[in-house]
Amino acid sequence: MSRFAVSLFLAAAPALLSQTSADIPQPKNWTAAEDHQNMMDQLGIKALRPGPSGNESAPNHANYDEATANPFPNLPDVLTLKNGQKVTTPEMWWNQRRPEILEDFDREVLGRVPKNVPKVTWSVTQTVADQTIGSRAVTAKRLVGRADNSSYPLINVDIQMIVVTPAAAKSPVPVMMMFGGGRMPGEPAPAGRGGAPPAAGSDPPSTEQLIADGWGYAYINPASVQADNGAGLTKGIVGLVNRGQPRKPDDWGALRAWAWGASRGLDYLETDPSINAKQVGIEGVSRYGKAALITMAYDTRFAVVLVGSSGEGGVKLHRRNWGEAVENLTATGEYHWMAGNFMKYGASEATFGSKNAGDIPVDAHDLIALCAPRPTFISYGIPEKGDARWLDHQGSFMAAIAAQPVFRLLGAKDLGRSDAYKTEKMPAVNVSLLDGQLAWRQHDGGHTDAPNWKYFIPWADRLLKHQPPTAQ
Repeated sequence: MSRFAVSLFLAAAPALLSQTSADIPQPKNWTAAEDHQNMMDQLGIKALRPGPSGNESAPNHANYDEATANPFPNLPDVLTLKNGQKVTTPEMWWNQRRPEILEDFDREVLGRVPKNVPKVTWSVTQTVADQTIGSRAVTAKRLVGRADNSSYPLINVDIQMIVVTPAAAKSPVPVMMMFGGGRMPGEPAPAGRGGAPPAAGSDPPSTEQLIADGWGYAYINPASVQADNGAGLTKGIVGLVNRGQPRKPDDWGALRAWAWGASRGLDYLETDPSINAKQVGIEGVSRYGKAALITMAYDTRFAVVLVGSSGEGGVKLHRRNWGEAVENLTATGEYHWMAGNFMKYGASEATFGSKNAGDIPVDAHDLIALCAPRPTFISYGIPEKGDARWLDHQGSFMAAIAAQPVFRLLGAKDLGRSDAYKTEKMPAVNVSLLDGQLAWRQHDGGHTDAPNWKYFIPWADRLLKHQPPTAQ
């Protein structure tokens, strides 16, 4: 070893020793119940109200009586500042009201992304150029986004993403990023999962529709960012930043972490010359529908969103007593999605007194409004096909109605309904409200957004001014 190499080793030795010494805390290996109890202790919560059951024959089943569905009928006014002043200009929205709403979501609902969140470095691990989607040639890349774990080497976070673009594109293409594992073109489906072709008469997969229309698509795997359970909160990106230790009450939960991961995926797409980074959308269904909405709300670089069957914590109003409730989100099965502070609103006994959904400073209409004026498509199915009443379709439509004034203030077109969210009834099934940047459609399928892709794509084309290949 040269004298120069020796001097470099000696200079680096203290840092190397510090990373391997016993003073690095071992990550907590708790169950969800243990982590949940720890947060209750931090907040001084002695007991939580039980959430309603999704089993409609159970004694404690959720409420489905519209007469008792609105115990907190007055929503926080999306265009009134905390000091009571009305928001009358776009500048007031961007500079004053929007930051107020984001702060409430950060502190009370979704949690804060830490200032010391690590940098992510992307690398392409596989490229495929000899496959087709439908009948069209594509180029596909498998990527890994490695989070810098030099501050805590005991946890690795490698974000998994797949990017597929039309091979024949003559210019950069728009891309829909979708939450889910996904697979490379030509790769067989895992045993027991989806490899069967679509049923006769059904729509082609969303991936085929996108490629045929001149879009690309990306799959981002949320599980590679943060586990979908409370036991994982001392691991994943949340655990990495916290050096394997429990969260503080305003730390981020899984939903915000998944949204952060999608933003890091967009960081990569901005470097890919085959992609029009100004026309990247985000999509998800169910819990990933919640994550897609949150991604769009926080990261204004995303151009369009398709929010599928998102329910409580997504488009559904917290203040509605219908189906899933705040108390379900504060229990051990779902609390990890939210900030620890959100558990206060499910407390039946606490040192600071109990709170409920009516005390939350923001609601779902605020989250939708944060997406304005960018195109925001809200999708649901029907209970008869599996998109359960639990999701509260009417309460979700009410939230969309209550978000309308922000879209209008910012020069966008809304649903074209009155602002009477307390009385406006949602349209009939398969009736589209797609004239504006805020869109709604309840299809006649189940817990999926698949039947709405054929409506979403031309709607997005029109608003983003994308010309599909057949129209060029």
